[in-house]
Amino acid sequence: MSKQFSRTLALVLSLAFLPANSFAKDAPRPNIIFMMADDLGWADVEFHGGNVPTPNLKQLLGEGVELRQHYVAPVCSPTRTGLMTGRYWSRFGVTTPTNSLALPFETVTVAKALGEAGYETCITGKWHLGSKSEWGPNHFGFDHSYGSMAGGVTPWSHFYKQGPFSVTWHRNEEFITEQGHVTDLIAKEAIQWLETRSDDKPFFLYVPFTAVHLPIREPEAWMARVPNEISGEVPRHYAACILHLDDAVGRIVEAVKKAGKSDNTLIVFTSDNGGSTAENNDTKYPDDNCPNGKLPGNNLPLRGAKGDLYEGGTRVPTIARWPGKIKAGTSCETAVHIVDWMPTFCHLAGSKADATKLKWDGANIWPAISGTGSLAARSLYSAGTSFRSQALRRGDWKLIVFAGRDGTEGRVELFNIAEDPNEKNDLAKSNLDKTAEMKRELQAAAAVDRDAMALGG
Repeated sequence: MSKQFSRTLALVLSLAFLPANSFAKDAPRPNIIFMMADDLGWADVEFHGGNVPTPNLKQLLGEGVELRQHYVAPVCSPTRTGLMTGRYWSRFGVTTPTNSLALPFETVTVAKALGEAGYETCITGKWHLGSKSEWGPNHFGFDHSYGSMAGGVTPWSHFYKQGPFSVTWHRNEEFITEQGHVTDLIAKEAIQWLETRSDDKPFFLYVPFTAVHLPIREPEAWMARVPNEISGEVPRHYAACILHLDDAVGRIVEAVKKAGKSDNTLIVFTSDNGGSTAENNDTKYPDDNCPNGKLPGNNLPLRGAKGDLYEGGTRVPTIARWPGKIKAGTSCETAVHIVDWMPTFCHLAGSKADATKLKWDGANIWPAISGTGSLAARSLYSAGTSFRSQALRRGDWKLIVFAGRDGTEGRVELFNIAEDPNEKNDLAKSNLDKTAEMKRELQAAAAVDRDAMALGG
């Protein structure tokens, strides 16, 4: 073996065993836009058989990858907790929509980690991780914040539910009053921020829309575009809301293109949970002339809806696009989770965030998204609303354990998602060994719940 060959071989081997983020430090760091719909169901989108055209999402899909098994929490604040922290929401005791402070102030959020890595950060839309000004997004790493400090709002007057948090519309944690439809305002702020921000840093823009969360009442211009075959006042407003949301996504994507930043911007679109069939004109909200009737949130053929740990409550339409880095028109069948985005974004940004110190439950899923590799075998854990149910996904198997009325273990269900994605065939009793094995693993995952509350949250 020659000395030159030996040196070459040594160099190749040293590169092969560099830490994963070593490459990210030298590569161009992407701008990141994360758009999240509210209560958008699996089949509410055209590309899953929905009855409403979603051309901008369809185009985004054609230019990127669809994550066919992307899991979130069954309700909103838990999903947002998972996104912000890279940890399961139950680690913070968050399993329901909350107006209380969700995260300890010491929490290193994805916005804070990216900010420390040199990113400008912005949220425009729904926060719902603490509905007082002193608990708002600017306290958790966002340079600029706008929208609802609390949850979903009335579409035109922008009020949350009647009570101490009803006044919620803000800019940088200062409450304000504005005219216009909520979807337009959220998109407009995002676009203005993109157009006016300094251009010497990469950016992280988080756009959590309130569409299609109740109560909804859409402008006549969007109602006129609803397909004639959709009948009923609420279903037609719901369809218009989806059309309006799709247009807002398209406007933000176009703003990125206009700025000449498409080739170095990773865009992700998802939903915070499955679709809802709740009463639209919820009387807990101030009256905003919204129509009466149940929402037609569509999760078919998946089982369940918002609030459930079944696939219809937690598996949502998700797209990622980064021209030149993600192969256009592809799909990823790997099971991924909302907690995976913080590790992934930090990897791409060259962040120095310490995964061990931060106790991430998520993983860097870039290899699966980009098609450059695969993920190590792992399990995905989810706690349901008020800890009344818990689920574990490992490989093709999914276990759901429900709590009994006295707090003890109740019903146990086991599904093979590869063979039975619609969860029609419970295999718990016919596969006792697998059920027992997964129950032990679920119990081990659940044993770490609430550990982050010790930080003061």
